[in-house]
Amino acid sequence: MPGMSDVTASISERAVLPVALLAAAGFLSSAGARVIDPLLHIIAGDFHTTVPAVSVVIAAFTLPYGFCQLVLGPVADRVGKLRVMLAALVLYAFATAACAMASNLAELTLLRAFAGGASAGLIPSAMAYIGDAVPYDQRQVTLSRFMTGTVMATIVAGPIGGIFGEYIGWRGVFLLLSGAALLLACTLAFRLPSLGERRRKLAFNAQHYVSMASKRTSRQVLLGTLFDGVVLVGCFPFLAPFLHLHFGLSYAGVGLILACFGVGSLAFTRVARQMVARLGESGMVLAGAALMAAGLVIGVATPDWRLFPLVEFMLGFGFLTLHTVLQSRSTELLPDARGTAVSGFAFMLFLGQSIGALGMGLAIAEMGYRNAFMIQSGLIVVLGLWLHGVMRRMAILGFPEPGRA
Repeated sequence: MPGMSDVTASISERAVLPVALLAAAGFLSSAGARVIDPLLHIIAGDFHTTVPAVSVVIAAFTLPYGFCQLVLGPVADRVGKLRVMLAALVLYAFATAACAMASNLAELTLLRAFAGGASAGLIPSAMAYIGDAVPYDQRQVTLSRFMTGTVMATIVAGPIGGIFGEYIGWRGVFLLLSGAALLLACTLAFRLPSLGERRRKLAFNAQHYVSMASKRTSRQVLLGTLFDGVVLVGCFPFLAPFLHLHFGLSYAGVGLILACFGVGSLAFTRVARQMVARLGESGMVLAGAALMAAGLVIGVATPDWRLFPLVEFMLGFGFLTLHTVLQSRSTELLPDARGTAVSGFAFMLFLGQSIGALGMGLAIAEMGYRNAFMIQSGLIVVLGLWLHGVMRRMAILGFPEPGRA
């Protein structure tokens, strides 16, 4: 297949890291980001401030996550994706444990920034490793299996955050994540000698980023990823305080409802192969955006919280339907330096998420939750229509498209 490097053959001939371990790393990274959602109101009360003010801890995690990609991607290409993952797990564990000891919002914000920077070495490195090992026509399905880890995080992060927040306290959540990260680091360290990942002697080369920026198709994928973060991921953290404030639900109840996002995402991973074959990438982005926009509108319009499990299911299914297309495309931006390419993708995604979270916080403060969510749903439709056109043009230009060969 054109664009597959010699690394693919090298990894394919060796023992490949089980997807379950990669997914576990993705679980911890995603849980570290999402577990804060049902805790925003509790932390705000603990530190005697407001939810919009506490939302800075979201950006504190995601901005360093994004910026660290610019360095960690090339490092992963040079020293090996799995070695970067191991170091990231150890640093993530210590930084997350330190979050539990924060005595004020400023300390928590700083420590969350360290945790986010460490987490940057997990999901992108795993995606790049899969990109090296799996041909493109099978990659989106493999990535959807890997995404089971991050999906499971969205299922359990809400309930764990809500239950711990209500009965034990938010600090226990961070200690639990830290212990799990240390356990996974030990497992990976034990397996690493037998995996045989070959290190590539690639020096850091900023020209790789210039090369991506110089290609129209790469720019469109990266720009689409930025807006994916702004209009899709940016609104997720505010659904929890919305449910608590508008429906009077307990934190544990809110956490269980948020878990339905993960159930919807998990449902997508079960039917990803059939959807890719039937819709192609252009149809996937359109369907995902439509489903998410419809879910948000239902959530805003309903006077009954019992519809929110369906809303969260629609958001989860729709998000992965759109997002995995961009993920797959990102692994082909630089076939000979996939760590760098996927890190560029992650940088744009989390830069967008940080902008989206801060923007939603301001919008909610100015116009309230319902109006802010309605505007967000319209922006999601616009994004889906634009990406539909981008994917159709890429298919016409001869770029591979699963399901539409």
